[in-house]
Amino acid sequence: MFFAMNATTLCLDIGSGTQDVLLHIPDREPENCPKFVLPSPALQVGKRIAELTRQQKAIWLHGHNMGGGVTRFVRAHLKAGLAVSAQPSAAYTMGDDLTRVESMGVTLSEDCPDGHEPVLFSDFDRSWWERFFEAAELDWPDRIAACAQDHGFHPGTSNRIGRFKLWEQLLGDGQGRPESLLFQDVPSMMTRLADLQACIGNGPVADTGAAAVLGALYVVEIEEQSHSRGITLVNVGNSHTVAFLLYRGRIFGIYEHHTGLLDEKTLWQDLHSFREGRLAHQNVFDANGHGCLTLPLPEGAQGFAPVHVLGPRRAMLENHDVSFPSPGGDMMLAGSFGLIKGMAMQG
Repeated sequence: MFFAMNATTLCLDIGSGTQDVLLHIPDREPENCPKFVLPSPALQVGKRIAELTRQQKAIWLHGHNMGGGVTRFVRAHLKAGLAVSAQPSAAYTMGDDLTRVESMGVTLSEDCPDGHEPVLFSDFDRSWWERFFEAAELDWPDRIAACAQDHGFHPGTSNRIGRFKLWEQLLGDGQGRPESLLFQDVPSMMTRLADLQACIGNGPVADTGAAAVLGALYVVEIEEQSHSRGITLVNVGNSHTVAFLLYRGRIFGIYEHHTGLLDEKTLWQDLHSFREGRLAHQNVFDANGHGCLTLPLPEGAQGFAPVHVLGPRRAMLENHDVSFPSPGGDMMLAGSFGLIKGMAMQG
């Protein structure tokens, strides 16, 4: 896949709390490129639903599969005794099994019922961004790249199990290459990323955890270090914590857990066992995490001892022997710089 590296690129890292945005201009220093940290689309949509709840109005959800954080606002609307209808395409935001969505009290409808206020579900609302660029007096980008967390489409199966199968495929079919984490052809099970890609105009997309790893490799010193010895890359996000073992351009291990279920001691113990290949998948899963997977660890990796930590909740590990890199001069933009790095690695 060839990506023109001289193109101006709008990079979006869409999380549960914020969307971290970089307008990458190739002939400009990274520190001087426009950057924004904005509320996540789920919070923006949720705010609109909350206002309609306050106004006691029925709502019709339409559009696309987006971040599931908006579901709590829908539940609050239903709990208030107010009607909710939804297009099936938008209803998948709330669950892979639409019969379960209906059991919540949501009525499926392709068209907006009388008396309902429409609410657009989308991780990328082009009209909103066009207004934003106009207000900021910025030229529209040549292309858009984005990342978001996608559990995958797994009706009847635990999302935790389904999502970890995506990582297993990375270590298998993708041969553990970090650049394979960036998709132009989105796997069929990753329905949220597929919808996101369609909304941004078919640009490259990635999972947020994967983009953070690529963001760490944007730092030249870290990428060079990974070729001389193994390193551990950790992204402590608002919702999920993801860690990768990387050596000589290949990922040898993946760990994922829910950040809210971790404390400093548990996370550090997990990472220590993970780096040594001793952390069992079932132990993580039984603690309500997603899991852990490691390949045979090469001796040349020297125990993957250097630990580089990213993410908005990285301070959880501030009392340990870790580094806190800032790709492109801004840690919050690690995922966005990771998209740039992934495109460069794919050529």
